[in-house]
Amino acid sequence: LQSVAVGIVAILVSHNLSRAALHWTLLSMSLLNCLLSTTCSVGLALAIALTIHSRGMHLVTGCNSSALPADARAAIATNDCPFNTTRIYDTALALWFPSMVLVAAEAVLSGRCCLVALIFRGIGPCARGYGKEQV
Repeated sequence: LQSVAVGIVAILVSHNLSRAALHWTLLSMSLLNCLLSTTCSVGLALAIALTIHSRGMHLVTGCNSSALPADARAAIATNDCPFNTTRIYDTALALWFPSMVLVAAEAVLSGRCCLVALIFRGIGPCARGYGKEQV
């Protein structure tokens, strides 16, 4: 939702270039979104690394059964587990990798929106050239 809000504010800024309040709103929202996306990306990378390193055993730690195999990819049919452990390793990784790519792209685009907001406010290395072009 934060990314959608940043996109809407970016569209509003593009139609109202002279409104300073929109520039500051875009700067603050895109900076917050960039930080949240980067944090999410780091968290997903850590989850993927831990899951691959443990061969999926961190995914089935809620199961209190001694019948758990050494590999989480093996099918388990016990009543001690609150969820179906069949293919949980593959499913988790299949969902996490695309999420990682999307959240990294979101962080990059939010960073670019933040840079644009800085340029509109006259802050940064490209701001002087942009101001001359506008005049």
